[in-house]
Amino acid sequence: MHDDLAVRGVRFARQRALDWVAEVGRITILMGETFRCLFRGMRSFRLVVQQMAQIGVESLWLVFVVSIFTGAVAAVQAAYQFSSVVPMKYIGAVILRSVIIELGPVLTGLVVGGRVGASIAAEIGTMKVTEQIDALSAMAVNPVRYLVVPRVVAAIVMLPVLTVFADAIAIFGGWVVSVTTIGVSTHTYVVGLKQFFYLKDLVSGLLKAFFFGAVIGWMGCYYGFATEGGAEGVGRATTRAVVSSCVQVLILDYLLANVLFRFIFAS
Repeated sequence: MHDDLAVRGVRFARQRALDWVAEVGRITILMGETFRCLFRGMRSFRLVVQQMAQIGVESLWLVFVVSIFTGAVAAVQAAYQFSSVVPMKYIGAVILRSVIIELGPVLTGLVVGGRVGASIAAEIGTMKVTEQIDALSAMAVNPVRYLVVPRVVAAIVMLPVLTVFADAIAIFGGWVVSVTTIGVSTHTYVVGLKQFFYLKDLVSGLLKAFFFGAVIGWMGCYYGFATEGGAEGVGRATTRAVVSSCVQVLILDYLLANVLFRFIFAS
């Protein structure tokens, strides 16, 4: 009996590994098809602008709320950890660097990945189960060029823009808390910002956001195209798109941090 369970466990693990490899292959094929159709897809610039509005503009309110409380919490935590150890004049510098390097791009990627990834997967998944994608193919319209390229390009463009907005709001939130509850003057806060601002930190955060946008766009589109089984299948695809986007944002964050701060900006 134990041998039978062991065999079943090995078979299950092998099947899961094969399924994972197959899924990675399908995602890679979709990425390759996106690059192949990129220039032709950009001719429909109206679709790109429409997706930029849906991904970027409609996410502003959510990014605003998350960012302002991120800055506020960063100020409170910095004040708690600095007490009797580090002068409070450095609180602005700590908030600045933690926000533009890590908190801004990562939290923006997670928030937008949850909202946009679900939206893209649900929209394309609904088109898949109602055979609208098959209708596009029947009319000689490439679904990747028409559906995937505008969404991926819009996500790549808008994530860095949203990250800049999130950085500014988070720093503002940190300033409000520092001045009103911690007792740091505006002059001291601003001096800390100026003294420890490095362009490479801002560039690294924007590079992270660039890749996060690509991952969010591709995952939403991939799971939308992979939808099966009617309304229930759309729900499963939406959930998988959100989970996959958020997990890959965190994995990419680690990988990019190693590349950026150990090699490119190491000096």
